[in-house]
Amino acid sequence: MGRAVSEAQDGWSRWPAPAKLNLFLRILGRRPDGYHRLQTVFQLLDWGDTVRLRLRPDGQIRRAVSQAYGVPEEQDLAIRAAKLLQSEAKIAEGADIFVEKIIPLGGGFGGGSSDAATVLVALNRLWAAGLDEDRLAALGQQLGADVPVFVRGRSAWAEGIGEQLTPIALAPAAYLVVDTGVGVPTAELFQAPDLTRDAAPATIADFVSGSALGNAFEPVLRRRSEAVEATLQVLSQLGPAALTGTGGGCFVRFGVRADAEAALARLPKGFRAWVAEGVSESPLHRALGQR
Repeated sequence: MGRAVSEAQDGWSRWPAPAKLNLFLRILGRRPDGYHRLQTVFQLLDWGDTVRLRLRPDGQIRRAVSQAYGVPEEQDLAIRAAKLLQSEAKIAEGADIFVEKIIPLGGGFGGGSSDAATVLVALNRLWAAGLDEDRLAALGQQLGADVPVFVRGRSAWAEGIGEQLTPIALAPAAYLVVDTGVGVPTAELFQAPDLTRDAAPATIADFVSGSALGNAFEPVLRRRSEAVEATLQVLSQLGPAALTGTGGGCFVRFGVRADAEAALARLPKGFRAWVAEGVSESPLHRALGQR
């Protein structure tokens, strides 16, 4: 999915919107504004959605499929991103938007955030809006804490509410990714009484050494969801299993793709699972360089 094709005769262009994994996630405390301070590592993947865009001369922002993937148009982050960029850059043109949805909703894989980031980055190019990466990332933060990492397009160590990003070189890896179908509203999870909110700060060196692992939401979701608990038990027989983000998505890390593919073949029937490879640079940013 690493390439944006040139515009077809009907005017559509295609842009990657990659998924992500949180390789660890801890919560350090709560800020005065109510947001939680956290630390995490975002691993971008070579697997995800595709966003199709077609410019309009009338200034309207429209979703090509009215009831796409069960999200009302006014709540669709891709649509909101286009309108935000249009307003910020004072763009007279509009756009039709269609998301070829692969990333499961609510799984913690960052699909909505990635779609929004792709719209910001791609329309900034197509509209010749001229916003730099910092301004696009700031717009993205208005849409969600995970959007800036996709705008910047590099796997990263993250702090603050997830917007303070330091690019990090991660060892090559392939991941067995599983969608449990369990989705719990993020706000509800952050309010869970059994959530650990006062973890000690870690460093990048702690993560690299393996002493900073785990996801603060994993024990909460394991207690709340039989599906998450059962999935992690099955995956733990294949390797070190973990939860990503605040959804029900799970993964196991392998050194090479062949091992991940072999683990995929060993899963019981009924599992919704994929193999994806980690990337240091987003497929979206590689696509930008090819246009």
